Amino acid sequence: MPAQPPRPPEPGSIDDPLPRRAARILLVDGQDRILLFRGFDPARPARRYWFTAGGGLADDESSRDGAARELREETGLAVDPVRFGEPIWHETTDFPYDGRWYRQEQDFYVLRVEAWDVDIEGFDVEERRSIDDHRWWSLPDLTSTTEEFYPRELPTLLRAILEG
Repeated sequence: MPAQPPRPPEPGSIDDPLPRRAARILLVDGQDRILLFRGFDPARPARRYWFTAGGGLADDESSRDGAARELREETGLAVDPVRFGEPIWHETTDFPYDGRWYRQEQDFYVLRVEAWDVDIEGFDVEERRSIDDHRWWSLPDLTSTTEEFYPRELPTLLRAILEG
């Protein structure tokens, strides 16, 4: 019997992650702290991790417009997308979420505010399902914590922001 040709990987598997574009916001307050959300993968709810504001982009949405939309939805802070300027960092990351793998191209923008009371009323269903906390983190908090956060380069990025 002839050998069967290998099957192509399943879309959304670790071998064929689904493509996704995202914009992330490094929201830094007047006390030099960065806002992070704590969430989890619904497929692995016991594992919690911290991450920046932001999220996936619509097919025709620019990264900067998506950053402004995500910031408004996740924090209640409405800003003109022009205030973001150019991204300060870009990365490609592979990650699992709810049983599927994604390869996410993401731009990171900086926005400084004197103070902001986070309003999560704009969370969508998925965010309400998978985000359970938020807080402002100082650079010493980030460098000394044993909690997981993403991106891992966050202390370096925040240090560069604070040094101007």
